[in-house]
This record gives sequence, structure tokens and C-alpha cells, in this order.
Amino acid sequence: MYKAAVIGDRESVSGFAALGLSVFPESEPEKVSRLISRLAQNDFAVIFITEAAAAGVYDTIVRYRNTKLPAIILIPGITGNTGEGMRNLHESVEKAVGSDILNH
Repeated sequence: MYKAAVIGDRESVSGFAALGLSVFPESEPEKVSRLISRLAQNDFAVIFITEAAAAGVYDTIVRYRNTKLPAIILIPGITGNTGEGMRNLHESVEKAVGSDILNH
């Protein structure tokens, strides 16, 4: 059975445990990168990661972008939205359908 995880600073991710997601309070880039790789190898189908935590591990995220699993989804953290999650969503939609239908 596939699982879902949330990675980011403690304040941003702690509430997700109540929804049954596995919570990993981590924001140090090297540790986040290793954590993503470990989760990908252990049946995690979806990894939500705060935009702040994702900023330091962009290369790791790109490595998984063309794989079937896991889907890595950027979410805003408690400190706010940087817009990176929406940019990634637009890129994914454009890649999937050939046009950025979210801006129309």
C-alpha cells in the first residue's frame, strides 16, 4: 500500500499527522535530499514538501520529476507562499497537456 509524507519545518508540517500522513520535520537540504530518496524507495507515492524545504533540494526533486512515483508536490509553509509550488504546477500541466490551461 502506498503512503504519503510531508517534509518541512516542524511548525508547517505537524498538523498533517492528524490527517494520517507521515510527517518529517526537516529543513536542512542535505538531510531533506536523503530523506526524499529514502521515502521514494519505501512505497511513498506522494511527498508533500514545503517550498522553503524544497528550495535547497531542487536537483533531487528534478531527478524524480520524470519517474512514475513518487509525486513530489510543493506546498506553502507557515511562513507563506513563495509561488514556487504554483510555478511547478503550471509546468506540470503544460507538460501533460501541451498548454498551460491554468492561465486561460
